[in-house]
Amino acid sequence: MKISLSTVLLVLAVLFYSVAARAALPFAVPGQGELPSLADMLEGVNPAVVNIATYTTVKVSNPLLDDPFFRRFFNVPRNVPRSRRTQSAGSGVVVDAAKGYIVTNNHVVERADEITVHLADGRALQAEMIGRDPQVDLAVLRVDAEDLVQLEFADSTGVRVGDFVVAIGNPFGLNQTVTSGIVSALGRSGLGIEGYEDFIQTDAPINPGNSGGALVDLRGDLVGINTAILAPTGGNVGIGFAIPANMVAAILDELIEKGEVRRGIIGITVQALNNELAQAFDVDRRDGVVVVDVEPNSAAAAAGLVAGDVISRVGDRNVRKISDFHSQAAVMFIGDEVDIEIIRNGRKRDITLELTENTQQQVAGRRIDPRLAGAEFENFWNQDDGQSSGVLATYVDPQGKSYAYGLRAGDVIVGANRRTVRDIAEFREVLGLDSRLIRLRVYRNGRFGDVLVR
Repeated sequence: MKISLSTVLLVLAVLFYSVAARAALPFAVPGQGELPSLADMLEGVNPAVVNIATYTTVKVSNPLLDDPFFRRFFNVPRNVPRSRRTQSAGSGVVVDAAKGYIVTNNHVVERADEITVHLADGRALQAEMIGRDPQVDLAVLRVDAEDLVQLEFADSTGVRVGDFVVAIGNPFGLNQTVTSGIVSALGRSGLGIEGYEDFIQTDAPINPGNSGGALVDLRGDLVGINTAILAPTGGNVGIGFAIPANMVAAILDELIEKGEVRRGIIGITVQALNNELAQAFDVDRRDGVVVVDVEPNSAAAAAGLVAGDVISRVGDRNVRKISDFHSQAAVMFIGDEVDIEIIRNGRKRDITLELTENTQQQVAGRRIDPRLAGAEFENFWNQDDGQSSGVLATYVDPQGKSYAYGLRAGDVIVGANRRTVRDIAEFREVLGLDSRLIRLRVYRNGRFGDVLVR
């Protein structure tokens, strides 16, 4: 019996279709119950995610309005408004229903004069600012309301690449928008988005307005706070970032208790461990961070840390790379006692580090960053106005690196890497976060300028 080629192709097509039909999720299966859905979980989670509307007064500068001739020629009245009202939107998550606490991103509310929280049930509430942490980009608000719904925190150390997650927020002002995806990567850092970076990366679509919203697991527990997207075109391209829930919980407690985050200064300079350093310090491992300098009279010096120590664990977190160390430093506050595991001379040791407030008034530039060698700094306070502060360069060696980059004695450093610097402690902290390129904002001879240190 001869079978035509068309018959064979038809049979193969039928078989392929039947296999594909069994593999695909059908629209309906009569008599076999409901299809898988996230609807039940979301019914309990959505009410805890809120829309945040902020109102900000922005000063309007127009040189023509300051010109007396222009005002007189065009008869411009003196009471012309010099400011305008702007509005923006973001998202937030209720984390304590009884006390009305809501967590969101700092950049959503940092310049707001007025903050209004819109709940899923339609209520609009005025919010009180409790505290902000610009370094991690978190803020805590409080509202006075009953019948709030809160989210429970997941243990973000248990999150794995490939876990299913759901992002909930208000992108483009579209309330209660839900998107889903997976965890794409963990421990993302070095992006230059925030000071302390330890992001959960997800491909769940996140767009402008999602900032401060919830990233939850399939149980509806809070895995992270959505904070940023990588979007060359301005829209979602499947690369979003969230602050891990464990970091959020630690910062939340500090902000509620004290209204601000006061991190302790450890007083060490660390470097990623590599093959050469491992051999030099007789360490039988290739991951971790090695101490290359210890600040005199610092918390690290008091605890007994010395150059050459390899830090393998800080608190409950294993340290395998620089980002692990800096992420743990984000939740180490003044007054904390932290257990640290080190490797010295091939043997493991445990030490306890007590974090104290940094009251250092003077410091050599090389202690802050090797590229600042040859300069000496001290805290600066302008007694004339009682407000201006910064870091004064008291000496700059004409043969040193700092001088070559343009720093001069008498310069007052008021900012670094687009962050305000008010004293040596803040200067050290900012440069410790990201010093690939140091951009100093300095005040010199009555003018502000920038000094780039590469």
